[in-house]
Amino acid sequence: MRYYVYLIQSEKDGNYYIGQTDSVKKRLTEHNADLVKATRHRRPLKLIGYEVYNSRNEARWREFQLKKHGDKKKKFIEDLTKN
Repeated sequence: MRYYVYLIQSEKDGNYYIGQTDSVKKRLTEHNADLVKATRHRRPLKLIGYEVYNSRNEARWREFQLKKHGDKKKKFIEDLTKN
């Protein structure tokens, strides 16, 4: 099974949210269906991108690093938003 660290953006206020899941599509649906307290007031949300990992532990560790280290978070956002 694959796991993902994803980046979504609020279309309401432009803020970003980082999370991890085993199904990006399902998780985005949950965010937009008012099932995630952290993003409830930021709907609608759109998927910006994601990274793929082979284990949940790897994805959780990456999510933790991104949320606790501003420089890594900034680079993650920059990497996923440049098109």
